[in-house]
Amino acid sequence: MSGTDRILSPAEPETVGLSRAGLERIDAALQAMIDEGQLAGAVTLVGRRGRLAHAKAMGRKDVATGEPLKTDDIFRIFSMTKPVTGAAMMILYEQGLWRPEDPVARFLPALADLDVAARDIRGDLVRVGPDHPPTMAELMTHTAGFSYGFDPMDPVDALYREANPLGAASLAEMVERLVGLPLHYQPGTEWRYSLSMDIQGAIIEALSGQSLPEFMRTRIFDPLGMADTAFHVPPGKRERLATCYRMSARRGLVPLDRPLLGADYDAPPAMALGGGGLFSTAADYARFAQMLLNKGELGGVRILALESVALMTRNHLSDAIMAGGFGVGFQQIRPGYGHAFDGAVFTDPALAGAPVGKGTYQWDGAAGTWFWVDPVNDLLFVGLIQRMALPGSPNLQAITQTLMAEAFV
Repeated sequence: MSGTDRILSPAEPETVGLSRAGLERIDAALQAMIDEGQLAGAVTLVGRRGRLAHAKAMGRKDVATGEPLKTDDIFRIFSMTKPVTGAAMMILYEQGLWRPEDPVARFLPALADLDVAARDIRGDLVRVGPDHPPTMAELMTHTAGFSYGFDPMDPVDALYREANPLGAASLAEMVERLVGLPLHYQPGTEWRYSLSMDIQGAIIEALSGQSLPEFMRTRIFDPLGMADTAFHVPPGKRERLATCYRMSARRGLVPLDRPLLGADYDAPPAMALGGGGLFSTAADYARFAQMLLNKGELGGVRILALESVALMTRNHLSDAIMAGGFGVGFQQIRPGYGHAFDGAVFTDPALAGAPVGKGTYQWDGAAGTWFWVDPVNDLLFVGLIQRMALPGSPNLQAITQTLMAEAFV
């Protein structure tokens, strides 16, 4: 049976080595948060050994209307776009169009003369030359020196906010707005969450001659059967889009008309963000995840070579960087937990304090979505909610991984 058929073919949990009661405990933990008013609703999907072991929708798609959430509803997956961008980059890698050691400026010449921010003896911000130009491998691991500009106390981030690269009208213009901004640190010496995957989007467009949405549609989404994944939600699917919320201490869940950086587009946007622009469903993202578990193939269609998936999903950080205490949100780089291309990976789960298999590759999204693929246990998990993550939000990825470890039989 093909990979696509298997992931769509339901299996009794026990036939793939999982406990139904254990899976129900995962949903019960999320249902408790829904009952407490912490979440509007949630969708969970578990695949093991190429079969669909569990899919569940809980709560409401919209609190005000009370409409129940369904398993095929559409979610803003924000930074879960990043692994998809990584896969797009690996397609171009297989065509011989770039190599990890290549300087980023080889593909984006506007970024050829970047300085690095440093401090003089008085503590003032100065600029120095880079020890080496940032490379593609560094770009794909958040170690190139770029930033998102989110830190209100950081002088380099202040320059980012003034330049507003994510407010550009196109990816090419975004790159131009980066010209003159200093790198945060010498390339390859630190890990800092950044718009590196958005920069990758500009590279994809430059190398392929296609827009990022068109490249992903033709090379990833259509071949994998991801019919509901795109950088926009067309009017005919709008009723399936779950409402996004923020949590207010006084008002509880408050709906957001324009969550985070952009609007909910009706058509492909002029600037599609490879770092956070996709909409998707649990079943669609499970297809992508199963492709990774299958080492690049799904349903007889090969998206990537085995070697490319291995390169994409292995750790590329040094021990020194992993020991440096870098991170963002729940994704805290640490001993045993490094960074692959466009996603994080467990190199030593016990050392990192996670009950998953070695080589588990994962990421999450700003509205609370999360996923992981565990090659040791031949398992994938997709979790979707729509509540903007803030300090104090529950770490649903860690919670569900702990409960999943108790569901094996």
